[in-house]
Amino acid sequence: MEAVLDQRALVLNRSWVPIDTTTVRRAMVWLCQGVAKVVEPETYEVHDFQSWSELSAARRDGPCLHTVSLSIRVPEVMMLTGYNGVPRKEVVFSRRNLYKRDGYTCQYCGTQPGSEELTIDHVLPKAQGGKSTWDNCVLACVECNKRKANRTPFQARMRLAKAPVRPKWHPLIALKVGRVRRCWERFISEIYWDTPLVPE
Repeated sequence: MEAVLDQRALVLNRSWVPIDTTTVRRAMVWLCQGVAKVVEPETYEVHDFQSWSELSAARRDGPCLHTVSLSIRVPEVMMLTGYNGVPRKEVVFSRRNLYKRDGYTCQYCGTQPGSEELTIDHVLPKAQGGKSTWDNCVLACVECNKRKANRTPFQARMRLAKAPVRPKWHPLIALKVGRVRRCWERFISEIYWDTPLVPE
């Protein structure tokens, strides 16, 4: 049961906008407290604890939580009954988002050779104490990266097209690979599937 309780459920606000995910454990607590209702992904029907219990008794498909007196289906999508906001999330520092920020373009020579021929360059090299952060990483073609080597752009006499900064766009929701359920696609139009690049 522990593994089932640790699975993720998609969280929608009162306007059905996806805002986060939560554990099945927390989703069940919210359902019992009346803070959230279960959304049936197939039919878009909304259920409180009583109607979800009755539906679970009638349908025995999918993973269930079992108690002494009851077997209840694991919720996959929850709708908060009293919250209609959209939390502001920061863009995940990831390879894909870095490529998106820099427009798949070498920030030194301006070429667009294709993602296979682009590398991530540390403006202040790691050898000189540079970190993997939004304001220290840029895309560079293989040739420019070789030419720059373990030097700063100033030391290598190379000019950056623009200073690297954190993107101004904000994701609506950020989800990790392997954590996305197929039924969530009905509610989410664009998902950031990337594994974050951990700052050092």
